[in-house]
Amino acid sequence: MSEYRKWTLASHPVGVPDRDCFALVPCAFDDIEAGEVLIKVDYFSLDPGMRGRLSGDSYAAGLKIGDTIESAGVGTILASKSEKFAPGDVVSGALGWSEAVVHRDRGLKKIEQGLLSEKLSATAFIGVLGVPGLTAWFGLNDLGAPTQGDTLVISSAAGPVGATCGQLGKHLGLRVVGIAGGPKKCAYLSDLGFDEAIDHKAGTPLNAAIAAACPDGVNIFFDNVGAETLDAALVNMAPNGRIVVSGQVAEYNRENPIGIREVTRFITHRLRMEGLVVYDYAPKFSDAISQMAALINAGTLSYTEDIIDGIENAPDAYAGLFGGDNFGRRLIKT
Repeated sequence: MSEYRKWTLASHPVGVPDRDCFALVPCAFDDIEAGEVLIKVDYFSLDPGMRGRLSGDSYAAGLKIGDTIESAGVGTILASKSEKFAPGDVVSGALGWSEAVVHRDRGLKKIEQGLLSEKLSATAFIGVLGVPGLTAWFGLNDLGAPTQGDTLVISSAAGPVGATCGQLGKHLGLRVVGIAGGPKKCAYLSDLGFDEAIDHKAGTPLNAAIAAACPDGVNIFFDNVGAETLDAALVNMAPNGRIVVSGQVAEYNRENPIGIREVTRFITHRLRMEGLVVYDYAPKFSDAISQMAALINAGTLSYTEDIIDGIENAPDAYAGLFGGDNFGRRLIKT
């Protein structure tokens, strides 16, 4: 490859990022140096959690105008001046919204072909075995403190984090209730083994729908949405319930976030609420990935991908995440 294209930040968005916030820039390669590799990016992810960094500092430093949009990716090494990697190796890492990238050999993970199967693709390593799946794993197992028989409720349950969390919950012997938008997504949750699915678009007030699905209260609420959804769950929490804050997709594009209003129950029901940044668990990633890969190959854990062809479609596909357009982990195939 002599030229490639990448998306950079053209302006800091207000509200849902539109196409004008991004610039598709043609680039030419410089020669790679010692310790570097040239990677053809085959797939990159679109992550709603990146929204905060487009406007300012978040869990990591905000992006500056002209910076490449960051994301996880899977790619094939075309050329190498590294002792760690050879041409033809398939790797995952922070490759960005780009068709290719020159990358230091640090921070890349070689995907061993022997790990792949009909049930486990290379893209799983930036999905169910990447940040989304690991967020579900550590959020549930560590912060959720699950006990067999607990009732687990998950918002945005048909997304990659929520769907993984629900299946892990069933594996642990929990009663799992998912909140999703529309009959198709609710049917998907049923296919995954969720005990009940709540359609938040059906017209029933969400607090009443949760109460009907969880007559004994909610022991663990795994929150990917925030705002009104969080309040609806809070009034249904059981004593000593745990709220795991994984994401706040309903708040990311608001200039004035709604936040939490139903706080009295924290006192009366002795609730605990805690958020996580999955990178804090990095020393434990390898063990978690091995365990989840075994569950996938055993048929206990499955995943869905929403793959869109063409790097030029990335901004519109990204904006669609905030309207619930995606079904599963949304990826761009370059």
